[in-house]
Parts: sequence; C-alpha cells; structure tokens
Amino acid sequence: MRKTLLPGTAASVAALAMLAFGFTAGSPGTASAGSATASVQVSPDGTIDRTQIEAIVRDYLLKNPEIMLEVQDALETKQREEQRLASLGVITQNKDEIFNSPFDGVVGNPQGKVTIVEFYDYNCGFCKRAMEDMQALTKENPDLRFVLKEFPILGPDSHKASIVSQAFHKLMPEKYGEFHTALLGSEGRATEAAAIKVALSLGADEKKLREAMKDPAINEEFSRTYELATKLAITGTPSYVIGNEVVFGALGKDVLAEKIEAAAKPSL
Repeated sequence: MRKTLLPGTAASVAALAMLAFGFTAGSPGTASAGSATASVQVSPDGTIDRTQIEAIVRDYLLKNPEIMLEVQDALETKQREEQRLASLGVITQNKDEIFNSPFDGVVGNPQGKVTIVEFYDYNCGFCKRAMEDMQALTKENPDLRFVLKEFPILGPDSHKASIVSQAFHKLMPEKYGEFHTALLGSEGRATEAAAIKVALSLGADEKKLREAMKDPAINEEFSRTYELATKLAITGTPSYVIGNEVVFGALGKDVLAEKIEAAAKPSL
C-alpha cells in the first residue's frame, strides 16, 4: 500500500532538511550547505536568500526522498504515544463508566478477572464479523468478562434498535446475550421492528417492552457513551477497551487474545 504523507509532514521535513544542511550565517559571504554541493549567499546584515534555501532543500529532498517517510514514521509514532497517554488518563478517570455501567450487557464470566469492552453498532458489518471473535474468546477463556457497550452511530435505525436492546436488557438481563447474538447475527438491517421481533421471540412482553423503550435514561446513557467515545478518540465500530489500552477496529481473535493476555498480567 502506498503511504500518503500526513498534513504538515512535508513542511516538517523541509525544516529538518534545512537543519541537516547546517547553514551558518555568521558573516558576510556564503553559507555552506553541509555536505551538499551548493552554497548560499549571505547578505551583509546576515540574512539568507529564501529562494536559494528552498531550491537547495528541494534538491536535497528529491535526492533523498526516503527522509520524508522516516519523518512521517516518527510523527506517527509520536502521535500514537500521545494518544495512548491521553487514553490512559481517560480510562483511569472513567473506569466505572467504561467497565461497570449498569446499562451494558455482559457475556462470558460476569466475575471474570479480565474485562474487554466493545463499542458496537448493530448495523456495523465489521461488528457482525467480530461477533465470532467474542464467542470464541469467551468460550476459550473462562476468566473473560466481555462488556457490550451500545454505540449506535450508523443512523436512525441503529439508534432505534439500540433503544429496544436497552429496554430488553432492563427487562430480561439474563437473556441479553441471546438477544445480542440474534440481532447482531441476523440478515438484513437492524431496525426497531427487527429488534422487537427478536425480543418477543425470547419471551419479552411487548407492552412492557414498549413502555421500557420510553425511558429517557436510555438516550441519556447514549449521550454519555458518545462523550466517552470522543474522549477515547473512538470514531468507529468495533472499538475496544482492554485493560489500559484502546484498540480500534476488527483486528481479529488472535490480536484481541494477545491484548487480553497482556492485560491479565500483573503490572510491575
């Protein structure tokens, strides 16, 4: 895959290239360009002609284009570390809301020693495929507690389906795992009607379900989840919080298993 330079990277590279040349302007005459075979005229007042500098920098970058990718890699590494530290702070300050919200469904071992939180949308194709990862992980790891956090971001249908989901969870929490699997694993788009149909098939009372759907606390919880996701830089589904780390995307069972194993190790 071809790598696209991030905005601002080219400017950063140019600045670094200028430093690499080792320009000197201490006296009238010329300023050497390090090991480059060019020189820049320096005016009596010590200023250097910008046009000459830009020409030399351009020539240097054309002859050494790999430096642009090196700088971008360093920038991305720095940004990832900054995001990791920012996320760590958010997780530390919002642990109960992330890991122990009463609105969230739980599959696997409710008393598990390791918790993974998934932000999901019922109409997310990647979430549908990732459901198999959840099922395999909870089956293989008896100490895994898998928290399902409603994050309906893919339109009105998703929002309405999640309202039904939350109402069902309130009425029949013991069957929430079955509801989640049935709705997320169903063919076609998840809608309010589709979610109600699944709920009724699992024994929910329709009148009580529709009444529970009117609870304003449901939308209030969604708002808190959106705010939390923003703080964690989560913009898509599925996304996970595992231990003190935010994991973005459907990366597969093996990657999640590695993250879970790392989170289970006692900190030094």
